[in-house]
Amino acid sequence: MPRVVHFEVYADDMDRASKFYGDVFGWTVNKWEGDGGAVYWLVDTGEDPAQGINGGMVPRQAPGAVTTVMLDVPTVDEYVEKITAGGGTVTVPKFAVPGVGYAAYFTDTEGNPFGIFEDNSEAA
Repeated sequence: MPRVVHFEVYADDMDRASKFYGDVFGWTVNKWEGDGGAVYWLVDTGEDPAQGINGGMVPRQAPGAVTTVMLDVPTVDEYVEKITAGGGTVTVPKFAVPGVGYAAYFTDTEGNPFGIFEDNSEAA
């Protein structure tokens, strides 16, 4: 079965987006410059063994270019507070996926949609 191994976040302001993801999720974003002047921002989501997937951040190339990723969090309620304090906007408030967990959707400081998920088999 295919699995997610990388993601890319499109941003209009790389510094602002790096700060948002660093402050809210503790991710590290580092600018990488390749041969021929190629520039890419590497996103490190954590350390082994629970690192999850890593990804990249790139300047938005076309209007409407978006990526939606779902992030596993310990509690949705805690991260709703962190996300909104960091400048994110709730687009779909917390809801239960009965017997599975809780989820919510947001827009980050760059207008990208993303979701968070809390594993909880008692969700109703």
